[in-house]
Amino acid sequence: MPQKDLRVELLSSTPNALSLIYAAFRQCYHAGFAADMWPKLLDGEIDRQTQADFVGKVLESGHDSPIEHVSFTFAVEGISRACSHQIVRHRIASYSQQSQRYVTDTMDYIMPPAIAKIPEARERFERFMDEVGSAYGDLKDILVAHGRKTKANEDARFVLPQAAETKVVMTMNCRSLHHFFNLRCCMRAQWEVRRMADLMLDLCKQELPAIFRTGGARCEQLGYCPESPKFACGKYPTRE
Repeated sequence: MPQKDLRVELLSSTPNALSLIYAAFRQCYHAGFAADMWPKLLDGEIDRQTQADFVGKVLESGHDSPIEHVSFTFAVEGISRACSHQIVRHRIASYSQQSQRYVTDTMDYIMPPAIAKIPEARERFERFMDEVGSAYGDLKDILVAHGRKTKANEDARFVLPQAAETKVVMTMNCRSLHHFFNLRCCMRAQWEVRRMADLMLDLCKQELPAIFRTGGARCEQLGYCPESPKFACGKYPTRE
């Protein structure tokens, strides 16, 4: 069971994202029809900087529902099942995750940095992963020998640990992504999901800076930590 590294790629995002968000915002405050405005946005009659400035000002007011019209789709590999369980708790999103029932040729794993930097901890962790891989293979063989055949792997997988690597395709709209980054870029978030969220945020900032320029942990927008003093990391003062 070899160790796997994190990789995050942006597969797709809504075309003409900034213009779409601008049109949606303007429809809320404009007597005209967004469809009549649309050609002007696409041909540059209303330039992108004007669109970005308007969107930014409205977002600062707290009106953010129109950014739900734009979504981003990511492919992620090199995360543990422990991490994926945290991700799928975010409800307004779509997920397609690699199945342990059907993908059985290799079982990679994720090693926490705190374990990796201590030689004796790393050695014990790797030894256990080897044991798990051996047990998984043995159980599959035993189950096949007793007639379980192609279904053997769905039972043998019960011995696989939370460290087992998985791959996910996930889609979120911009509003959900901001909420995701508020929580998962925070220093209180678990190291693995925070590292993944940071990479996703970098991609979003490159693709749509007008929307994600201020993305990240909630304290970055507030200028203070919304947690109680007991849970604050110390980067910003608490509300108290």
